[in-house]
Amino acid sequence: MSLAPRAVLVHRRTEYEELLARHGTHGQAAFFLSSRGRSIDEVARRHEDTRQALREVAAAVPLTWRSTRVERADLDRFLFAPEDVVVVVGQDGLVANTAKYLSGQPVVGIDTDPGRNPGVLVRHRHADAAALLRAATATGGRAEELTMVEAVADDTQRLLALNEIYLGPPGHQTARYRLGPDGETAPGEAQASSGVLVGTGTGATGWLRSLWLERGGTMPLPAPCDARLLWFVREAWPSPATGTSRVAGELGRGQGLRLTVESDRVVVFGDGMESDALELTWGQSVRLGIAERSLRLVT
Repeated sequence: MSLAPRAVLVHRRTEYEELLARHGTHGQAAFFLSSRGRSIDEVARRHEDTRQALREVAAAVPLTWRSTRVERADLDRFLFAPEDVVVVVGQDGLVANTAKYLSGQPVVGIDTDPGRNPGVLVRHRHADAAALLRAATATGGRAEELTMVEAVADDTQRLLALNEIYLGPPGHQTARYRLGPDGETAPGEAQASSGVLVGTGTGATGWLRSLWLERGGTMPLPAPCDARLLWFVREAWPSPATGTSRVAGELGRGQGLRLTVESDRVVVFGDGMESDALELTWGQSVRLGIAERSLRLVT
């Protein structure tokens, strides 16, 4: 007997909840903001809008389904099941934070603050949740397969990301490494920089785009479903021992970029989730390329 679908509602703490966690009470949080010329009213309103959206989405889950909730901070400890339908209630970035833990489950993005969020990944309103949940499990339901990027270390550590993967020093120091195409017999170019960014078409609306603009936008940006990645080295430093001839490029399916660490420590994290990072030390290498998995975003 197959299990009934389970709706997994993903959310994060609101700004209001973070203020309460820091200051203890509504009154103390309001005093803190007012002493800096700001009002708590707008923050409280957005909090209530988010709570209301969560309530309405939860009420839209069919009675025959199971349901649960998970907060962003607990994603790395939550076990998603094959029959899950993931409903992200919040900002675009929350979809990206969730994507790395999934393996083909359909994702519905619900925008809790239209006009404030770009709505690239959270494209729907909470009033549409019931219809979207039915569509997510219907045969032939409409969904986009968004390309993801993957980092695989030589010790089998693996990391997935929807927007981008960053490799660099854990602080404000300089990372030293060798960089070159995967499979190349030569060791790669020795470089010193503040890190390397490898991004997807979804990431082309954020951090990747800013680097692309800095470099003059000579390479066409990929679309979210394109099997193509762009990569950029940030602030490569020329010296007698380090070069700058490989600072940007693109990767298609089957192609890889290999980085071999030549400093004490390099961290690798995706979509801004520094708390869930890989750590590489001197001599270790990591391959970056298009992931076999993609994010199935319900449209």
